[in-house]
Amino acid sequence: MNLNIFYHFGSFILWQGQIFKRPENGRMYYKETIRQMYDIGIGSLPIVFLISIFIGAVTAVQFYYQMAGSLIPAFYIGYIVRDMTIIELAPTITCLVLAGKVGSNMAAELGGMRQKEHIDAMEIMGVNTSAYLVLPKIIASLLMIPVLVCAAALIGIFGSYIASVPVGLFTSAEFIKGVRSFFVPYNVYMMFVKAFVFAYILTSVSCYQGYFVKGGSIELGEASTRAVVYSNILILLADYIIAFVLTA
Repeated sequence: MNLNIFYHFGSFILWQGQIFKRPENGRMYYKETIRQMYDIGIGSLPIVFLISIFIGAVTAVQFYYQMAGSLIPAFYIGYIVRDMTIIELAPTITCLVLAGKVGSNMAAELGGMRQKEHIDAMEIMGVNTSAYLVLPKIIASLLMIPVLVCAAALIGIFGSYIASVPVGLFTSAEFIKGVRSFFVPYNVYMMFVKAFVFAYILTSVSCYQGYFVKGGSIELGEASTRAVVYSNILILLADYIIAFVLTA
């Protein structure tokens, strides 16, 4: 088991050199990148919207419950929800969800091409399949996932507002005051660092699992599962490391 881990880690690192080689045809890469940007960005927007609005709503209600009866001013809830959403909830939860939606889709797509020998046929024609099939996905993820994370942060804050103010937990003025208080721009920088790192992790790991799949439909299903599980584990590990490095 341990030897398999080291083997796949080494294979993954060596594979990166194939991915980032100079493209044979820039126009083909451009068209594929645009297609991937649409699939990742527009295709993932509904699920990101749904999850973010409920995360923001639940966070506000839970913090109100914890702070009820204390001497902490009510406007602090807006401040806490804002920072929690920007620093942790938006980048981490969004990318964990995208690892399940986008990552499994990438693994299944590449795995299906491998099993149907499409990749072998392209390699016979002299195409660097590692670059052509994976690089546009990585570029699209690095461009679109930070945008989705930013949208998730805004939607999460909006969700906390509509879940707390209309029902009378506190007033609109108190919530807005909390959102505007003690703002630190460095937190937004942390959010985007996490978004870029998580985007690269979930894309490259998922593509690796699909690109090197062997066997039939059962193995393809297992590869899709591994893509999600490994991506989530590495995202959580990277989350801790980034938080430790950027806040130490």
